[in-house]
Amino acid sequence: MEPSSASSRMNHYEKGRHTPDYQTLKRLADELNVPVTFFFCESDKVADLLCLIHKLNDVDTDVLSQYAANLLEKSKP
Repeated sequence: MEPSSASSRMNHYEKGRHTPDYQTLKRLADELNVPVTFFFCESDKVADLLCLIHKLNDVDTDVLSQYAANLLEKSKP
């Protein structure tokens, strides 16, 4: 994204006048160090969790995934 047009372009995205394509979202996500899916979260809580998961390594992500699966199993009636 050209610095000279970045502010205007971001304003158009924020106001819903334009929708960024995937490559633009990917560049923004990389710059912000968040996953692309961050932009599609419907709640702050989910966005926060997603950002935390994004920063984990593969081994820790697997551990977290198993932990979450165990929590879901425990909560079943």
